[in-house]
Amino acid sequence: MTCIIIDDEPLARKGLKEYIREVEFLELAGDFDNPVKASDILLSKQIDLIFIDIQMPKITGLEFIKTLLHPPQFIFTTAYPQYALEGFELNAVDYLLKPFSFERFLKAVNKAKLHVENGKRNPADAKKSDHFFIKTDSKLVKIKYDDILFVEALQNYVCIFTSEKKYITYLTFKAIEENLSQDQFLKIHKSFIVSIPKIESIEGNEIRIGNHSLPISRASKDEVMEKILHNRYLKRN
Repeated sequence: MTCIIIDDEPLARKGLKEYIREVEFLELAGDFDNPVKASDILLSKQIDLIFIDIQMPKITGLEFIKTLLHPPQFIFTTAYPQYALEGFELNAVDYLLKPFSFERFLKAVNKAKLHVENGKRNPADAKKSDHFFIKTDSKLVKIKYDDILFVEALQNYVCIFTSEKKYITYLTFKAIEENLSQDQFLKIHKSFIVSIPKIESIEGNEIRIGNHSLPISRASKDEVMEKILHNRYLKRN
């Protein structure tokens, strides 16, 4: 995804450039200290994503987006929370409040990537992404949804178990949960999300996936069983 930065603060542009360099699927085409200077590149080059501040001289980020007839995906990066509602009304992918962590930035750009790949602006051409990226061991790793066996919460980290290996990443359990399809994945416990197609057996309050036995919480047992067995449980007539 080709992106640009529009922000009048040099340190903010520097921080964004460092984050962008860490993400394999992002390519920075330019950075600008005001929206007017970015107009030419938006007309001459295919830009997939804009990182844009709101409070800037001459024209605000909100006003600039409104001037674009066919704006690309855009993410607001600002220190002012009061513009969030107006930002989302303009169909912003996300609204990042400065200072924001790399984890929060990665969540936003993954969302932008999904929007582009799913053809959100053109539902007839929608295509579902088959992967996402996480940062682990100081590098970015692509995780395919079909390879995931289950996800486990580990305090401030999560562990993603795949068919090949496990990955520990500094993300919240909620961030992972929001990125997984409810048709394919199911939360069975406050610390576990499983891939439904990977379930091999269910016995008592445990689900078996490969060599792993995972607990089903009492609170979610009925809901879990209903979703797993719905239209999949064969009984004698």
